[in-house]
Amino acid sequence: MARERNVKLADAIAETGWSQQKVAAAFVRVAAEVGAKELLGTSRSHIAMWVAGTQPSGRAPLILCETLSRRLQRPITPAEIGFSVLGADAVAASEWNVDTLTALVDLGRSDVDLERRRLLAGAAYSVGGLVLPGPQWWDEAPQRAKSRPAATSRRVGAAEVSAVREMTEFFSRRDQRHGGMDGRTALYQYLVDDVARYVGGTFTSDGTRRALLAAASEAVYVAGWMSFDASRHEAARRYFTLALKLAAEADDAPLAGHILRAMAHQATDLGHPGAAVDLATASVERKRYTLATPRERALLGVVQARSLAADGQKRAAIAALLRAEDDLAAADVGDEEPSRVWFFQRASLAHETARTLWTLGDLDGALQEFNNSVLTRKADTFSRTHAVTLGYMGAVQARKGNVEAACHTWAQALDAMEGVQSGRAREAAVNMRRVLSPFRNRGISVAAEIDERAKAVLERVA
Repeated sequence: MARERNVKLADAIAETGWSQQKVAAAFVRVAAEVGAKELLGTSRSHIAMWVAGTQPSGRAPLILCETLSRRLQRPITPAEIGFSVLGADAVAASEWNVDTLTALVDLGRSDVDLERRRLLAGAAYSVGGLVLPGPQWWDEAPQRAKSRPAATSRRVGAAEVSAVREMTEFFSRRDQRHGGMDGRTALYQYLVDDVARYVGGTFTSDGTRRALLAAASEAVYVAGWMSFDASRHEAARRYFTLALKLAAEADDAPLAGHILRAMAHQATDLGHPGAAVDLATASVERKRYTLATPRERALLGVVQARSLAADGQKRAAIAALLRAEDDLAAADVGDEEPSRVWFFQRASLAHETARTLWTLGDLDGALQEFNNSVLTRKADTFSRTHAVTLGYMGAVQARKGNVEAACHTWAQALDAMEGVQSGRAREAAVNMRRVLSPFRNRGISVAAEIDERAKAVLERVA
């Protein structure tokens, strides 16, 4: 019987603008990254056969989805390119379907074990891995967690919930001051040694079980955020996914929105605006926005604004910015808020607003908002973020042609980087040297000084 041409796959390839030969070459690169040695011989003829209607086997559908996802800058599922769900979707959805406790232990161990940590650090960021499960998965998550049998005899009560929350807040504040490269291994070990035992324990009440799952979700989220700041992006994505699963099991909609917001932030930074918009949109769905406090709503909104700006949706981005401003203005000092939003103040809103305006091409507006952020932030508490803000501010000044002002700002940024171990701070130093490269060996003392100081930071921050 003649095979039916796979029109969906043909259309997706046409959208990439690639020939089948280029698709095959990109496919092989992805296969090599993930260690799929059996697929390294994939050629144009394989792509042609798949378009003609042959169903690929093994890991090929997932790797093709990842290949197309990277090119199109949005998650692609097997079903979207006409592949059967047998095998392919099982692999694509494995992170969502695997037992949460097993995932927590395995992912934690991979970061504690030196060799597995090295492999994970080198893994490429998976755009295809950003595919979210459907509504049924979210609806069933709380019951799945409730019916999961205890893995240990550990009795878990309010004391354990408080312990996890206290440790999470400690690492969160440490991250804001010293950056994600500093101390994250200690958090990974804590997740394996303590948090995993609590998740697998016996709970004193159903309320305690949900509170512990939410606390565990926030701890895993902070591990993801520290990995993100350390520029270990695939590790961060996996932690965020696991944190999202725990939040779903805890039936905590605002927490799930908070994590989806972080995933959108990461996708935007890495240049995947389509995926970022999808994640940011999901962050405000299913009561994630409506049940959140005004401060957290503002955080969700401003990240959504930046993702929309990166995707070229100017009017929607501006509307989201205005809504975020209104939400933060509605936040009251006496509000009962989750500890995870402790960092989001006026300075944070100004920082993200500036980045959105910069993306939209409004350099004057961006510069004003970056300056507002710098003036209103407690620099000693938020050293990492302060350094990054100043780095961006100098970049805008340089873009406007005022290199002298940029150097003055960058001098402050480099001062703030003292003691900071952050991939994002490191990127700021790299950008300083890139912008100043035309001025090297020209006798311009201020540019030479900043260039040398930035070089020293790069030598210090591995």
